[in-house]
Amino acid sequence: MTLKYQKSPPDEIYAELFDAVQSGHVFPDSKSFPDATPKVDPASILKSYRDSVHEDGFDLESFVKANFDVPENDIELLQANVQRPVREQIDQLWDVLTRAADKEDKNTSLIALPHPYVIPGGRFREIYYWDTYFTMLGLAASGRVALLENMVKNFAFLIDHVGFIPNGNRTYYCTRSQPPFFVLMVELLATVKQDQSILASYLVQLEKEYAFWMSGAEILSGDLVAERRVVAVHDIYLNRHWDDSDLPRQESYAEDEEIAKGCDREAADLYRDVRSACESGWDFSSRWLEDQHSMESIRASQILPVDLNAILFKLESTLADACKIANNAGDASLYKRRAESRKQSIQTLFFDDEEGFFVDLLVPELQPTGTLSLAAAFPLFFNLATPDQASRVAARIHTEFLKPGGWVTTLNNSGQQWDGPNGWAPLQWIVFTGLSNYGFTREAREGARCWVENNKAVYRSTGRLLEKYNVEEIGLFAEGGEYEVQDGFGWTNGVLLSLLNELEVE
Repeated sequence: MTLKYQKSPPDEIYAELFDAVQSGHVFPDSKSFPDATPKVDPASILKSYRDSVHEDGFDLESFVKANFDVPENDIELLQANVQRPVREQIDQLWDVLTRAADKEDKNTSLIALPHPYVIPGGRFREIYYWDTYFTMLGLAASGRVALLENMVKNFAFLIDHVGFIPNGNRTYYCTRSQPPFFVLMVELLATVKQDQSILASYLVQLEKEYAFWMSGAEILSGDLVAERRVVAVHDIYLNRHWDDSDLPRQESYAEDEEIAKGCDREAADLYRDVRSACESGWDFSSRWLEDQHSMESIRASQILPVDLNAILFKLESTLADACKIANNAGDASLYKRRAESRKQSIQTLFFDDEEGFFVDLLVPELQPTGTLSLAAAFPLFFNLATPDQASRVAARIHTEFLKPGGWVTTLNNSGQQWDGPNGWAPLQWIVFTGLSNYGFTREAREGARCWVENNKAVYRSTGRLLEKYNVEEIGLFAEGGEYEVQDGFGWTNGVLLSLLNELEVE
């Protein structure tokens, strides 16, 4: 069943006006118009557009600016005097990036949240699902427990009112989710408050999220078939990324149309795969491409990602624990069995013995995609790997992925932002923790120091904390992507502060 939030997204509200604005490149950033606030009732704006669009002298840009308030980025609030210690800057940035509880406005794309929350920064003026966990690490380190808890409550609200946690709290994100880190957020809150009963208090929402990711399994046979985010593999179910829409992304409309122009695939299939890659959070990477230099070859919906399945193992395991706390032994046993089945699959199907690495799998062949990435660290992060597997993965990460400025995302320099030469804060934390879990402390700390020094070097030269970094050449900005490197930045701040504490450095 396709879930849909009760408030319509911008493309439905503005119909052909939306298409004209986005296809016509009225704004340099395609995200600007979906985030805009109408000055009058949207129905009146659409009627006015239809009445005037064919008149001589009609100017679309002037019409839009007369009828909408377009948000701007508060870049100057995000930058610091380079003499300010980075810890002090991060502490001040929490206030800059915090948004008060939203007031409901039926005419905007924003899904109003009932509690304060932290945004990433720059063009990202709303919460983003998996970003938020890494931001929360920093809030915990800063002692901002109340804000951390409010953000957990906001995600529980989204599960209750949308049916799942969307990519972000915008109506146009309500066809997909992101890596399901809610379980880690709840666990973090329980740890910070030293109260494991918190797991049981969010049991309803955890189960709803699990049901969303497993929706469709009930109609699958034992053969290798797929439905939405579920793929039947022999006698078990594994997961892929999926989007319930096959239209151009509203926030990247012109970009998607441009990809489709040079493609001989069905446009709907292309758009679905682009969107599915967005659900992964790795938008975009050679992980999802058959030809690492061609977006037209994207095949995200045909891939079983090792990291997603490792996260869902964690969700199943935690559901078993939460059910046990809630005295529901039957469900606890069910979730435990599912977790054990998934763990076995990750250790066998997803581990490429020839490469000595955890890999993504193509369906239906169940063969490795051929792209090695830091997603291989997720089984170590969740203590899923055997000691031998962990040792082999750790060795390759240390010798091939560690660069002067941190761990590089993949070994491919494809021009996509989730490839070399770029590194990203969430993956630095995943690798650091994963290596530490298996006793590779020296390697973990060496990589963390490289990342911290890279962050600090860019900060000292620019006063900025960025969304991503070039890890191959310290001090250079990251490359690739559909937009300029953004300031802020929520997950960078959270991971940097956490690693500073782990390394016990300033």
